[in-house]
Amino acid sequence: MHQLFSQVLGQRDLSRAGDLFSLEDAAIEDCLSEALDQIKSISCSQDYLTNDNDQAVVEICITRITTAIRETNSIERHSTALVGLWESCLEYNLTPQGDYTEDTPHTKIASDITSCILQNYSCPSVMVLAVPVAVRFLHRGNRELRRNMSSYISLAAIAEVNLLAEHTEDITLSVLAGNHMLLRVLPSVYPRQPDVIHCHLGKLTGLMSQLECIEQQHLIKLLQMVAEQHPLMLSPQVPALVSYLSNQSLIEAILGTLVDVSQASPSSLVSCLPKLRTVGQQWPALLGHVAKIHGAVGIISEAHAHSCLVYLVSLLGNPEHTFHHMLLLEIKVLTDRYPSVLGGSGKDLYRLSNSFTAISRLLGKRLEGSATARRRENGQCSPSPTASRQDEEGAAVEGSDQRKQVKDGGEVEVQDDSPAPQRRYSLNQAAKEEQREMRFNRSKSLALHAVRLRSINSDGVDDGDGVELSPDNITFTSTLPCQHSSEDQEVMPPARKLTDIAPTSAAASVPDCGVKEAARACTEQKNKEEEARVADRLFIHLRDNLEMIREFCKDMVRQIPIPEQCVIEESNRGCVAKLSFSCPLKAHYCLYAKSSFNLSSRRPHLWIHIMLLHLQSKSNIPLCLSDECVQKLASLWGKTQLKGAHSFHMAMTQHATPHRKELDSLQMQLEEVRFFDLFGYSEEEGGWLCFMCNNPEKATGVNQEGQPLIEGKLKEKQVRWRFIKRWKTRYFTLAGNQLLFRRGKSKDELDDIPIELNKVQSVKVVAKKRRDRGLPRAFEIFTDNKTYVLKAQDEKHAEEWLQCINVAVAQVRERENREATTYL
Repeated sequence: MHQLFSQVLGQRDLSRAGDLFSLEDAAIEDCLSEALDQIKSISCSQDYLTNDNDQAVVEICITRITTAIRETNSIERHSTALVGLWESCLEYNLTPQGDYTEDTPHTKIASDITSCILQNYSCPSVMVLAVPVAVRFLHRGNRELRRNMSSYISLAAIAEVNLLAEHTEDITLSVLAGNHMLLRVLPSVYPRQPDVIHCHLGKLTGLMSQLECIEQQHLIKLLQMVAEQHPLMLSPQVPALVSYLSNQSLIEAILGTLVDVSQASPSSLVSCLPKLRTVGQQWPALLGHVAKIHGAVGIISEAHAHSCLVYLVSLLGNPEHTFHHMLLLEIKVLTDRYPSVLGGSGKDLYRLSNSFTAISRLLGKRLEGSATARRRENGQCSPSPTASRQDEEGAAVEGSDQRKQVKDGGEVEVQDDSPAPQRRYSLNQAAKEEQREMRFNRSKSLALHAVRLRSINSDGVDDGDGVELSPDNITFTSTLPCQHSSEDQEVMPPARKLTDIAPTSAAASVPDCGVKEAARACTEQKNKEEEARVADRLFIHLRDNLEMIREFCKDMVRQIPIPEQCVIEESNRGCVAKLSFSCPLKAHYCLYAKSSFNLSSRRPHLWIHIMLLHLQSKSNIPLCLSDECVQKLASLWGKTQLKGAHSFHMAMTQHATPHRKELDSLQMQLEEVRFFDLFGYSEEEGGWLCFMCNNPEKATGVNQEGQPLIEGKLKEKQVRWRFIKRWKTRYFTLAGNQLLFRRGKSKDELDDIPIELNKVQSVKVVAKKRRDRGLPRAFEIFTDNKTYVLKAQDEKHAEEWLQCINVAVAQVRERENREATTYL
């Protein structure tokens, strides 16, 4: 062993311990294992827990040894001795007792060694020794030690999954005990130990509501793997999974998992179909998953097939989504399995038209007819004349001598005075029919407006299923898409009631040419505007969620400030949003009257979403893509867009509002840059004001000459090494543009050494050590040529000092900006 190591460890010589750092790493590499063994002997001695000198010597020596091991890359050579010392800590108490919150001596040793060992997670020989010991630490020690251990075990799962798989039970129990960080390990070990995890699936699924967003994603990944490989194991958890569909960030993943479960155990999804239909109505982009689950459930029996077909057929007739081909396949599987639900020979229906709407209508009538037939067989109803019609009659074209009548809600009812000749649709006729029906569903209000402008010319009726009202191609259809039960049918809002249009009014009144042309031009313009709005997915989304957005923004603006300006810039790590915040009040002592608080964020997409929602909350009508303010946000989004990412309008319509966890992340970033030291939300002004505008009484006192903003005792760090705790108490005074402090502890002592605030670049909280508890008390002041490390009496005083220093620095900068503006 090196002579200096022998002296320090043999004699417990604390005065020479610091000299170990003056030795070259190569000079002590050969004796590191021997030194570790001697440290183990010291730490296992009976008086070690009460001997502060020995504890300090051990702490310094371990720091020097782990540094040398990292620098010389000799972890494999010394891993046995290092793991031996690490494991010996498990024999002692690692949890603080009572009100004594400082880590125990052996917890400190374990913490210092953990990173040195487990950072080498890609080294198999080290991991063979370390993993069994690391897993034992999961059930011992304080929360911070377990958290650090979990982080390194998660890294080990990348390279040494087989080693961790042997401890799947211990890892799972640790997760259930609250160590949620280890959830990321379970998907890695699951293929090797599925049975162990199957035993705890119920408890793991029940954790979902307790988890952070990223932890939920790890659990979802595990559940997806179970659903793909052993879907029957998840069937008891279906009700719990369905209950989590209210979480916007989980909907798509959970629905995908339920699709896999439904293929193996469709009966477990039967009771959940109403909830799934509601989800499909709220999130049309996920209708594909909902339809697949209905298709799987329909296979169970003919009764289930009929119920599911009613829903699937209603979706087939809806032009607002893009899953028609998939729906048709699901419908065909069910009708092939149970032909009787359509009364037989259902295959011919698919050949009648290439229009999904027409096919939906035919299928709907067949389903209604077969249901009526079954009820008649059971004696539940008498035969109906309409039930005996051929299904192809649904595709027939009514004669031009029919009587039309506009009903409440805007539907035109067609009633026959005499039977009309019947014929099948041609492909071209079906296409026209679908186009007319889409116009009706999407532009009902516009068509009613056209009805009010002019009379209906009954002689101009097309011999199709609907009635064209004008050359503007505004069309009413005689029936809505396939009618079905109320729980499956989306209720359309009623239009204004039109009672002043008689069946013969069109023939009786013909407006003069000038009025007719003006009405036609007006209608054409409104038609174009309405079609643009219909095509504007963003407009529809904001319109449907207007109240939810207003409620969300009402609370959100009190927690997250809205940027005054946003600029997107490229960086090495991706796009960055450069955000600027200023004070709207701009009073006499305002901190940001001529300047702005600037923030760089790596979450530009989230900020753009928040700005859009804020704009919408201030508007009485839904915004659309043609609005100038929206186009500016879309332009910003385009600058951030990666290849394959969603477009602006697609991304903005995925969720009505951001998730709570996303807002928390923005709030944490604002706290890190000390934004809330300088700004506060004012209920009176309804916005974020700077510290001085929020506290005008303080502004008056602070700006008096020589009046201090804050003063008191702080400790200044004297040594650059963090593990040596040497602090000097001084008396500090923050006044004007200087932070004054004196050599002694009294404000009466002389020898001022000022810190010029105009030279302060930033003020930051010192990163908390892994063994520290509570909020940090220390903070750093960075100037252009020096760094000061200061520590307050407690967390409350630290926060007061940080806020006052940041306010004073901002005040100095604002004063300089005003002077520069005046000079110019």
